Amino acid sequence: MRFLHDRTPAHDLTYGDVFMVPRGSDVASRFDVDLATGDGTGATVPLVVSNMTAIAGRRMAETTARRGALTVLPQDIPLPVVAEVVAWVKARHTVFDTAIELTGDQTVAEALQLIPKRSHGAAVVLDGRRPVGVVVEAACAGVDRFTQLREVMDPELVLVAEATDPREVFDRLEHSRAPLAVAVDEAGDLVGVLTQAGALRATVYDAATDADGRLRVAAAVGVNGDVAQKAAGLLEAGVDCLVVDTAHGHQERMTAALRAVRSLSPGVPVAAGNVVSAEGTTALLDAGADIVKVGVGPGAMCTTRMMTGVGRPQFSAVLECAEVARARGAHVWADGGVRHPRDVALALAAGASSVMIGSWFAGTHESPGDLLQDAEGRSFKQSFGMASARAVARRTSQESAFDRARKGLYEEGISSSRMYLDPARPGVEDLVDEICSGVRSACTYAGARTLEELHERAVVGVQSAAGFHEGRPLSSSW
Repeated sequence: MRFLHDRTPAHDLTYGDVFMVPRGSDVASRFDVDLATGDGTGATVPLVVSNMTAIAGRRMAETTARRGALTVLPQDIPLPVVAEVVAWVKARHTVFDTAIELTGDQTVAEALQLIPKRSHGAAVVLDGRRPVGVVVEAACAGVDRFTQLREVMDPELVLVAEATDPREVFDRLEHSRAPLAVAVDEAGDLVGVLTQAGALRATVYDAATDADGRLRVAAAVGVNGDVAQKAAGLLEAGVDCLVVDTAHGHQERMTAALRAVRSLSPGVPVAAGNVVSAEGTTALLDAGADIVKVGVGPGAMCTTRMMTGVGRPQFSAVLECAEVARARGAHVWADGGVRHPRDVALALAAGASSVMIGSWFAGTHESPGDLLQDAEGRSFKQSFGMASARAVARRTSQESAFDRARKGLYEEGISSSRMYLDPARPGVEDLVDEICSGVRSACTYAGARTLEELHERAVVGVQSAAGFHEGRPLSSSW
């Protein structure tokens, strides 16, 4: 990457301060662009779901891995639960989505509670393991909540074999009123479901899979306590990437934790952070990190910069840290601060191998937690920062009341935020589509077929606030 007119700015920049200049290109189509990362994680798109309790759970991990991204399970989750989630994710199908399973004698109330957990918006009614009907939310409207599902389900199913080509599934749904296809194995037992959008995505994305063809998932470990023991447990559980995580990564506890993890000969990539400087990046690489997480304070739930004055504008931080990492054959993840697809493209142009996303994915069907509605009927989920009072209370639940109260004096971050679902993009896959579309298009403008070529060919200029505002679309006339 180089700056326009080779003028390196005298001040640090964030994503809104910069833009990319179009270059001569022979890349004819977005589909000619390969978004696979080169950081050893096996991700086929450069997106990582942040290890936040309100965002990264089993549904998120499964869904994003099927589309090529990586989810990092939070460090606050007990090891047995992490092991269970990892095993569950790795048992999921790489093409068909996991169905919401109910029986005919269950009620409309139970269906309405579970259907919002998945963006495909339906539940499969089973007799044993055999699908006998499908229930959608609309079928439950105006019905007594104690009505059994056999009375409202649609028994007309689009049944497909597990090996059916996604394009054939799409075509069958095109000529059917069914909301999704139901896949079964040779015995007629349920395998999963696939919508028309899912069938299209199966032809566009390559799942992030391990050597055994199972979906990939990562997990985080903190820097306190017996780091080696926790990391060993995560490795035994089968995680595909270890993330050693703390808000201030350039400290002795982090380097000690990294050395403890490296002493296990993990055999999977080790990411660590967070830092924002060349010095911090070097320290983590020296201690054994393969990937350095870059970002202090840019996240939507983070109050660090306002509370402490500490941090750095994210584009400049990624640019500097990536340059140091690249010189040593290592990588960086740009962690936080992205609010538009352009921001992801700019982070990749600056040299990041992947971009870590938190709050942007919080308001989706796949994030943990129940789907709630405000007084105006808008759907939202609650999110919170990992250094907030809410997160600190959960993290210190086994400590004495005095110690918990003492630590609670110094929390940072928002404890409760409403993350509204976008009616046009309510699922995380919808957001992945939007982001990848933008990044692919950015690559065609730069004449790049890979992310490495994007970094090599990107020409970046600095703009005023008016320049950024000029690029924003208008939903109505001025």
